[in-house]
Amino acid sequence: MKNLTLIFIFFLSINVFSQEGGDYTKFIEQLKTDTRSDKSDKAVLNLLNDFYEQALQSEKGELNPNISDRIQKLYADKNSKNMQILNMFLVYQEHISQTAAVGKKPDSNFQVNLMNALETEVKNVYGDVPVIIEIYKAEALNSNGQTKESAEIISKNIEKFPNSIPLKVYRYLDNKDENIKQDLIKNHSNHWMVQQFEIK
Repeated sequence: MKNLTLIFIFFLSINVFSQEGGDYTKFIEQLKTDTRSDKSDKAVLNLLNDFYEQALQSEKGELNPNISDRIQKLYADKNSKNMQILNMFLVYQEHISQTAAVGKKPDSNFQVNLMNALETEVKNVYGDVPVIIEIYKAEALNSNGQTKESAEIISKNIEKFPNSIPLKVYRYLDNKDENIKQDLIKNHSNHWMVQQFEIK
């Protein structure tokens, strides 16, 4: 319950940090407090991978109700491990959602700082970074005007995750590769990102 209260406070305070140019480092460090890391506990890692499969890789891009149930169970269990990763991930999600809901642009500096910290934390705990984190980092960099760095992440990860539809979409948008375009049209024309970016 304590963690759930903390994350609620973070969600409320994130707008203050965004609007007033708050101290990102302290905020991110606070997200990592009061949690225990355990390399063998894959509950959070599995959740991130399932989040990717449902929200980004699937055609409709919709989360199953069991995702929120699993998140609630993790916060309800005082013995849950690696919650710093989930905290950072959910704060990122909330920041994107809340700014979009009121028609504002996300704080791209905060996005980049948070995704860099999240990537480091995931590497430290699990030794590898899930594709959803790589995609979000590329989006954050792009949003921050760091298009070259974003393209490099997409290029590197499309080799590692060749079946990732979001990576293919971003790769095509970056270099207009006709082969990728034809693959997306032929095999993934109903995917929400293909339709959103009107790739046809």
